[in-house]
Amino acid sequence: MNKAIQEAQHALDKGEIPIGAVIVLNGQIIARSHNLTETLNDVTAHAEMQAITAAANFLGAKYLNQCTLYVTLEPCPMCVGALYWSQIGSVVYGAKETRHQFNVQPRYHPKTKVIGGILEEPAEKLIHQFFELKRSLN
Repeated sequence: MNKAIQEAQHALDKGEIPIGAVIVLNGQIIARSHNLTETLNDVTAHAEMQAITAAANFLGAKYLNQCTLYVTLEPCPMCVGALYWSQIGSVVYGAKETRHQFNVQPRYHPKTKVIGGILEEPAEKLIHQFFELKRSLN
């Protein structure tokens, strides 16, 4: 999770919403990313989506059932959908998503294990920093 927080810091440094993600297989990071929605002008360029693509490319396979995603913020419904189709083995997230309530129960793949609240405080701190900075600029 510390590596995901480092990715989130990279996002913050670029003016992106500070969410970072890494995907691990057998103790090795095979993909890392952070939000790139502003940089790429792409609303789908979430950290998780970028990491899923990078991991699939690394493995040469679309299924990530032996992998664990570490992400600093609970995934949104779009990312949960992509994680479902990738059949990710585990999802570990830091902060709970409280800003956007989608009234949608996340549907991960039935075999996916989900753990939340890991290093929640530093993950939340980056998000708060970002929005405080945005408010001060307006």
